Amino acid sequence: MGEDREGVVVYWRPGCPYCMKLRLQLRFTRLPYTEVNIWKDPEAAAYVRSVADGNETVPTVSVAGTALVNPSLRRLREAVRTHAPHLM
Repeated sequence: MGEDREGVVVYWRPGCPYCMKLRLQLRFTRLPYTEVNIWKDPEAAAYVRSVADGNETVPTVSVAGTALVNPSLRRLREAVRTHAPHLM
């Protein structure tokens, strides 16, 4: 997981209010992204634990291979500008 070295991957789980907020905000942007439910994908859950100090902290977002744990939309956009400007 986290293998999308060009794009944005949002790791989430059902019932997470922070995930709902970020996913809703992303829907109003033109930013292309993929969503992965960590409760349905053990490899995704393992990836999240590997970048979140062993915790399944969501949302975790991979931007061109760079992990962001529980980012704001602003922080996510800054990471895209830095690591994946072709998506802007």
